[in-house]
Amino acid sequence: LPLIRGRGTAHVEHVLFGNVHRRASKLSVGDDRYAPRIMGEDAKRRKTSLTPEGAAMAATVKEMDGSLGFDVVVVCTSNAAQEQYWQERLEATRGQAAKKDAVIVAVHEDWAADGAGNGLGTLYAYTKARAKAKDKGSDLDAILAGGGTVGIYHTAGKGTRLAPLPGAENNNKPGVKLPSLVTIEPGVTAELTILEAVVRQTGCYAPRRAGRCSVFWGDQIFVPSAGHGDSGAHHADILAQMGPMPDEVEWVEKGLDKYGLITENAQGEAAQVEKVSFDTAQTLLKSFGAVKRVGPSLGSFSLSNEMLFALLTEFNDELVTKTAKMDSDPHFWMPLTLDKASYVSVMVTKDETEAIAAAHHARMEKFKSDLLAKHPSKGLFGAIDVGEKCYWWDYGQLRLYQSNNVLAMADSEEAEALRAYLKIPEDSRAVGGDVANVTRAGGSIALACDIKGGVLNHTVASRVTCGTVDANGCLLINVTARSIKANNCVVYNVVDDSDEGLILPDGAVVTNVFMPGGVSKLVQTSSTTTDGGKVFKVKLTPNPYSFNDVYKMNQTVDVKEAYAAGAEAHADAKKKLFGA
Repeated sequence: LPLIRGRGTAHVEHVLFGNVHRRASKLSVGDDRYAPRIMGEDAKRRKTSLTPEGAAMAATVKEMDGSLGFDVVVVCTSNAAQEQYWQERLEATRGQAAKKDAVIVAVHEDWAADGAGNGLGTLYAYTKARAKAKDKGSDLDAILAGGGTVGIYHTAGKGTRLAPLPGAENNNKPGVKLPSLVTIEPGVTAELTILEAVVRQTGCYAPRRAGRCSVFWGDQIFVPSAGHGDSGAHHADILAQMGPMPDEVEWVEKGLDKYGLITENAQGEAAQVEKVSFDTAQTLLKSFGAVKRVGPSLGSFSLSNEMLFALLTEFNDELVTKTAKMDSDPHFWMPLTLDKASYVSVMVTKDETEAIAAAHHARMEKFKSDLLAKHPSKGLFGAIDVGEKCYWWDYGQLRLYQSNNVLAMADSEEAEALRAYLKIPEDSRAVGGDVANVTRAGGSIALACDIKGGVLNHTVASRVTCGTVDANGCLLINVTARSIKANNCVVYNVVDDSDEGLILPDGAVVTNVFMPGGVSKLVQTSSTTTDGGKVFKVKLTPNPYSFNDVYKMNQTVDVKEAYAAGAEAHADAKKKLFGA
C-alpha cells in the first residue's frame, strides 16, 4: 500500500485501501487505455453508464461546486507576502472555492524556526485570524458559539517532493496550478490552484459541523465513498478510513502496522495509535475496550467551539512565547485517548524523556477531565468515516501531480468524476481559446489555449500559446513558445521566445522562476522520475542552483510582484512571437 504524506505543518501519514493509489502509481503514457482514439475536437466520446457506486460518487462530487462552505475560511501561510496574496485571491474566487459570503482571513505563522507543529499551529492560526477578523468587524468566537463554522487550512512547507513546481510559484506551494479555470475578475480567468481546489472540496463538510472549527491540509482532494459524515457527537473528531477490526493476518496484509490509526470501541469513542504491530496495538488499547472498527487516519480534524476555547486557554503560554512545537497526533489525540503507561511507552521511542511524556499526559488528562465535566453532552474523540473506496487526488508529490492530472484524460468513473470536479466538459474537453486547427487525440484537454496547429496526444494543456505543438503524454501549464516538441514532459510556467522553440528530451520537467529585483528569469529543470525530496539540496545538471537554493532565494520575493513579472514576460513573448 502506498504512502501519502500530508504537507504544510502537518506530519501525517495516510493510506487508502483498495486500488485508489495503486491506480495512480500505474497510470502512464504507455498505458494502452490512452492509445489515441479520438481525433479532432468535435469527435464524439463514448458515454459509459455509471455503476451504482460510481453514480453515488458522482453525486458527491456534484456537491463540491463552491456553493457550500465554511462561514469563515482561515488560511495559514508561510510569510506576510503570501498572506496578502491569498487574502485577495480567495476573496476574488468566492463562490468558486470558498462560498460566496465567506469571511476570508489569511494569516502567516511567525513562530520559532522549527515551526509550531500542526497542533499549536492550528491554535495560533485561530488566534491571529480572530484578531485580524475583529479589526474587520467579524467576531470569530461569536460566530462559532452561535453555530457558525470555521475552516482552517495549513499550507506551510517547502514542498520538496513537488519540486521544482513550488519554486516556480516563488515558494507559494498552495498556488501550484491545476487544469481548471476560475474567474478572478470579470472576463479574466486563471488556473484553479491546489488550495482553492481543497477549499471547494472540504466546504461540503461545513453544513454538518455547526459550531465547530475544522482543520485541513492544503494539497489533497478526496471524495468520500461514505458521504460527508456528520460531526457533533464528540468534542473532537478526525477523518479516517474505517473498517472492521481485522485479525492479526489481515492487520499485516492491510499494512496497518505502517500507519497512524484511529480505533473505535463499542461506545463510539475513538483512540489514536501510531505505527504498531497487532500485538502492540492490543497492549496499548487494553484499557480502551474491545475495538470494533479501525482505519488509517487522514489527519484532518474538527473541534467543538468548547474544546477549541479550552485548548486556547490551556496553551496560552505557549502561544505567547512561540517557541514550543506540538503536533495534534502525539500531543493532543494520543495523550487524550491512551492511558499513561501506553502513551509514555510510545513517546520514549520518539526521543522524548519519560518524565516529560508523563507530565504532558497528566496535563492532558486534567484538561480532558475539566472539559468533560463542564461540557458533558458530547463524547471526547470520535471518527468520521470517509469509506474504504475513496477517490483521492493528491498533488503533494511530482509523480502524483502528474498521475492525477493524467487521470483527467482516462475513460473511467473516477476520471469522469475528476473532470466534473475540474469543470472540464465531457464532450469537447476544451474551454476557451482557439485550438480549431489542432488534432487532439488520446482524450487530450485544452483550456484557454491559443495554438495555431499541430498535435496534442494524451496531453493536458492549460493556458498554452504557441504556433505549433507536437506533444505526447505531457502536462503543459501556462506556457508561451514559438513551438513545443515534447514527450512525457511537464512544462510549467515557461516563457520561451527563441526562434527554435521548446525541443525537450523525453521525461523532462521544465519551469521558469521570476524574481523581480534579482534574476529576471531562472530556468530550473528536473525529470518525471526524479523525487525532488531526495535531491532538494543537490544542484542538478544543467540547473544553475539547487532546488533548496531557489527556495532560499524566493524567501524574500513578493509573490504578487513575481506573478506580475511572469505575466509581463508572457505578454512580451506573445507580442514578439505572434504580434499579439
